[in-house]
Amino acid sequence: MRAVAQRVSEASVVVDGETVGEIAGPGLCVLVGVTHDDTEEKAAQLARKLWGLRILPGEKSCSDIAAPLLVISQFTLYGDARKGRRPTWNAAAPGPVAEPLVDEVVAQLRSLGAHVETGRFGAEMKVSLTNDGPFTVVLEM
Repeated sequence: MRAVAQRVSEASVVVDGETVGEIAGPGLCVLVGVTHDDTEEKAAQLARKLWGLRILPGEKSCSDIAAPLLVISQFTLYGDARKGRRPTWNAAAPGPVAEPLVDEVVAQLRSLGAHVETGRFGAEMKVSLTNDGPFTVVLEM
């Protein structure tokens, strides 16, 4: 499981002209990618890491200041462009495998007490954010 966590002052995701998720920061906008051997345990581990990650202003975490998270599925995090000019997506898990695991990350975050907004799995999404810093961290589970 791979995630890109960005410290934001605001973020939103729009599908077909409708805002489906939106946060005002400080908070995190998190892109989550799933590969074939990922598990619910890795999803729970990622949720705990995101909740406690001290990258908000003053070295605070979302758990320290009840900061919101916007979690968006992103299969392209497993794109491989080492050969040629067109990336391959072989390492990305198919939707029926990936969707429940992204949902599990969200469920685990909520069980920890997080306010979580989401994108819409498999949809053509327009993501807007104001990266605060900028500050971006890549996580691998």
